[in-house]
Amino acid sequence: MKILKLLIIVFISLTTPIKADLNKNLLNQLEDGGKLIFIRHAYAPGGGDPENFNLNDCSTQRNLNNEGREQAKYIGEFFKENKIKIDKVLSSEWCRCKETAKIAFKNFSTNNFLNSFYSSKYAKNKEKQIEMLNNYVKEFKSDKNLILVTHYVLISEVLNYASSSGEIVVSDKNFNMIGSIEINY
Repeated sequence: MKILKLLIIVFISLTTPIKADLNKNLLNQLEDGGKLIFIRHAYAPGGGDPENFNLNDCSTQRNLNNEGREQAKYIGEFFKENKIKIDKVLSSEWCRCKETAKIAFKNFSTNNFLNSFYSSKYAKNKEKQIEMLNNYVKEFKSDKNLILVTHYVLISEVLNYASSSGEIVVSDKNFNMIGSIEINY
């Protein structure tokens, strides 16, 4: 048992500087600009959407709670504190994504290629959305970063990565994941 505790202490002390170095490296890459920054919407309790879901009616959707709003605020503060250059902020049309984008960045626009295709109602849109996203990114030319506030399913599909609520996932324009930062509330 003592050996296990010792190994845990050694592991923690070894990985902490490594994680800090990885975050520093990621921040340096964000300074260079031209990156895709996927942000899974901030915390919205539950999973999926209710049966009566209506894209034009936030009261029928799963939305951010107070913890999610705090998390969105911290996301915005993270970008300000680190002086990360932003070209545009695009959001899914789902209310939880729009609210995350509004709280974190104030100015944003929506684009349906960032929408969820989790439910069977929207699953048929998946291939078209991915194609539209690919085309948009191909045309994106900027020395600043592009922020995409979206959903677990889209991030998972294009980056093969399981993101947490409010997590910032950075990739290059070829959708090669560079790293991620979790914003806790």
